[in-house]
Amino acid sequence: MISPISVLFSSDKKLCSSIKNVFGFYPGNVCLYQLAFRHKSAAHEKINGLKMSNERLEYLGDAVLSSIIADYLFKKFPYKEEGFLTEMRARMVSRAQLNKLSMKLGLDRLVKSEMYSFQSKSMLGNAFEAFVGALYIDKGYDYTKRVVLKRVVEVHFDIEKIQKEDTNYKSQLIEWSQREKVPIEFRVSNEIGNGYGKQYQVELYINNDPYTTGTDYSIKGAEQIAAGKALEKLLPEEE
Repeated sequence: MISPISVLFSSDKKLCSSIKNVFGFYPGNVCLYQLAFRHKSAAHEKINGLKMSNERLEYLGDAVLSSIIADYLFKKFPYKEEGFLTEMRARMVSRAQLNKLSMKLGLDRLVKSEMYSFQSKSMLGNAFEAFVGALYIDKGYDYTKRVVLKRVVEVHFDIEKIQKEDTNYKSQLIEWSQREKVPIEFRVSNEIGNGYGKQYQVELYINNDPYTTGTDYSIKGAEQIAAGKALEKLLPEEE
């Protein structure tokens, strides 16, 4: 555990202080957070041929964040049906939402990248998910859940506004495919876990080529996530 005094003498003083200021805690394993904010364009060293970047932590953080938001919505809306909860979760963890959130949190000052002005629209949102993955490994699920809810959801998410947004990503993608006369197809590519904890991984194909993937506790939810990621690549991001 890093103490406030040791931070003063740390080579990672800026990173540790930023995490403390934004999220309310000092990191234990600083290396995890260094990796969380390292985009693949800045990954140089290799281990067994694998460049070390935040992509694996992003994968983990995506699943942890989805679980936290699912639990939050389940308790906040005790009388809403599954479809509403799935749609709300998809909106809250959409790439566009996480990109804007990351800018609010100032993560653009922490991400290490060799790209200019964050050319990749998803870079900052991916970094936030990677941060959640790092926090989960460093502090555990319960601590991560408290940080995400108290420091992120309750401070930066306007739930009423999100409810009113039109973010049926699958429907929007189908409209795009019909307009552009480009075939799309959703395929369940993997099933993870068993029972109530089972998740589905859906792969979206455009022109018979794999394009994006989404993972969720329902097939519909996974399709929405995959479609949302695709729209962010295909269409200009709206301010």
